[in-house]
Amino acid sequence: MFDVAVLLGDPRLPYGYNPSNRFEQQDYDAVRSMQDALETLEGFRFRFLDDHGCLWRTLMDGPSALVLNFCNTGYRNNPARQHHVSALLEMLELPYAGAGPESIVLCHHKFLVYALAKDLGIPVPRQVLTRTGHPAACDRASYPAFIKPNGGDGSFGVDTNSVVHDVEEAKRRLVELEAIMPGQEVLIQEYLPGPEYSVGVIGNPQTGYTVLPPLEIDFSALDERLPPIMTYQSKVDPDSPYWRKLQFQQARSEDACRRMTSHAGLLFERVGCRDYARMDFRTDSDGEVRLIDLNAHPMWGEGGMLPTMAGYLGQSYPQFLESILGAARARLSL
Repeated sequence: MFDVAVLLGDPRLPYGYNPSNRFEQQDYDAVRSMQDALETLEGFRFRFLDDHGCLWRTLMDGPSALVLNFCNTGYRNNPARQHHVSALLEMLELPYAGAGPESIVLCHHKFLVYALAKDLGIPVPRQVLTRTGHPAACDRASYPAFIKPNGGDGSFGVDTNSVVHDVEEAKRRLVELEAIMPGQEVLIQEYLPGPEYSVGVIGNPQTGYTVLPPLEIDFSALDERLPPIMTYQSKVDPDSPYWRKLQFQQARSEDACRRMTSHAGLLFERVGCRDYARMDFRTDSDGEVRLIDLNAHPMWGEGGMLPTMAGYLGQSYPQFLESILGAARARLSL
């Protein structure tokens, strides 16, 4: 049997990403469905580690053949410490599946990712990098614009007021963000009005990888007064229309798929992603597909974007999880 330790968030601790500051039912459900799926895989034995208070000791006392880092909450449920978990595994010299700390840190600085993408010839939005307490930068942006945090992930800081139409709206938005994330870096990007896509990659450059069929986000069921964007509410609030009414469908534009597939492979290698990653794109008014995000440590829950894209290849949820394990084992020669 091949022993795998699966690292998870700690349900005993506060979790500031959720509005309730604790694990919600959807978090428990995601973990349970993942555990059930892994338990169906033949030839594996899994143990699930979610007590961050004794994580170091547990990993040292009973090392496994592989650690599957599914701790997207960050160490001690601090999302800013996602890279601390992989850094811990590096210090303990344990083989693990998932992104290294360098890639996670880089992907939490969107402006740097855009700079790398531009160097590769991948289109990105026009933008201005500023901080929440610096409204003068709004005069240098073009409108309509989309304002979002430069760091972190999970759409934190993105809501219905994130799309602004002029300088005054932009300045008001920076005041709102200053209240919840004082002094933090934000991007004032050109608003891209076209379709939004996501592309997943499973594998590694040295052993071979697969770019999954791109997914398109269907905003058509949203009230027309709501901006068609992925908000924080779409990730944490089951009562929000952004949770209930957004749908995923396989991308239909062959030209967009071809370009995104090429971009995804280049980005995966340049940023140093490992085993699995996800890139998000959006189309501008001229039909150009532009990168809007790169997540080296994306969510893995059943029904999420990555498993949905794997489903377009005919993979079940357990097979999707097994493909991640297989990618790591091939990379590590296990």
